[in-house]
Amino acid sequence: MNKLHALYNFLDLAGTFVFAISGALAAKQRGLDLFGICAVAFTVACGGGIIRDLCIGAVPPAGLTDWQYLAAAIVATGMTVGLYSFVQRLNQPVLLFDALGLSLFAVTGAEKTLSCVHNAEMAVLLGITTAVGGGVLRDILLNRIPVILEKEIYASAALIGALIVVAGNYLKLLSSDWISIIALVVCFGIRLLALNFLWNLPVYPNHKKKPGL
Repeated sequence: MNKLHALYNFLDLAGTFVFAISGALAAKQRGLDLFGICAVAFTVACGGGIIRDLCIGAVPPAGLTDWQYLAAAIVATGMTVGLYSFVQRLNQPVLLFDALGLSLFAVTGAEKTLSCVHNAEMAVLLGITTAVGGGVLRDILLNRIPVILEKEIYASAALIGALIVVAGNYLKLLSSDWISIIALVVCFGIRLLALNFLWNLPVYPNHKKKPGL
């Protein structure tokens, strides 16, 4: 595997950290105990990356073998529980940290797939998987409908971020670091704009006839 650029590790750990906050917040709001909060936080933080690593053959997955990922998740969870009253003051904190984690992992997922000499299509798909995988697992564990199955612009933002990484890698108009930063900003911006202005994908009504009609 080719060596990833220096920014990758920072972005990947940052994504792990903020997604762990997102998971810990959601779990605490559901009233889980400390173990449950830690378990959900780690699943959200590392779930998407583990799925990606299994798909590209990078086994055992980094999320299970590199202590930095576990440490980032534990620190984020401890901060969330300890400073919950402060974090709760943020405007829709789960959505904010989830949007940031989504953007970070869309970039790093595509980057790592490309570094393993896989093609553009796989890089885009696994960029999306890395970004949304942890959130899907969180929602399943907390008995919620996963965000990507609803009308919100969520996976679509991750798709655009991953596409920018892949296109930039092939066109080579800018350095890898700048491409990653641009992809991160665009993905994060789209997700925040969608939340702020209530942008949604089309939803098709259920035309099932009522019983007896």
